[in-house]
Amino acid sequence: MDEIEVIRASQDGDLDSFNELVRLYQKMAYNLAFRMLGDSQAAEDATQEAFFSAWKNIRRFRGGSFKAWVMQITANACRDQLRRLKRRPVVPLESLPYDPPAVSAESPEDYALRQEMGEHVQRGLTTLSHEQRMAVILCDIQGLSYEEVAEVMGCSLGTVKSRINRGRAHLRDYFVKMELISPELRHNK
Repeated sequence: MDEIEVIRASQDGDLDSFNELVRLYQKMAYNLAFRMLGDSQAAEDATQEAFFSAWKNIRRFRGGSFKAWVMQITANACRDQLRRLKRRPVVPLESLPYDPPAVSAESPEDYALRQEMGEHVQRGLTTLSHEQRMAVILCDIQGLSYEEVAEVMGCSLGTVKSRINRGRAHLRDYFVKMELISPELRHNK
């Protein structure tokens, strides 16, 4: 079945069809939540909340990009998590868990460098405003088009472009400050 048929079956109450949609988009939703929240447990909670909400509201989906619709629900779940964390701040007792590499041709040094760069990117993302972070994650990490990002964020295309541009500039400045890229690469375009 193609995605439209799976969506229609889900709207008719077929849980197996909805589970197929979850399988298609759960990794993308989790990655968005993890990048927004910076904590694997909070990301899992937000992702679960998002799909539960999507199941409850699947009949309200009226077409368009299902991916953007799910990402919007996930973004809203992340905002809810962030609001809860502000009311009840939690200090993690440990940093991100060690995730051993899968068996691959990647050398231990390359793996360590990739992990370190991923941590720097995550730290850099946390320096952005919530709106800039979400726009950059959706566009540059999740690969959504500007139009899809605008749909997810519920704002104009111009606002999305501005947030992405400012977010990227802020990240460039952060990477230069952390000496992760050379100042010669820092140019505003």
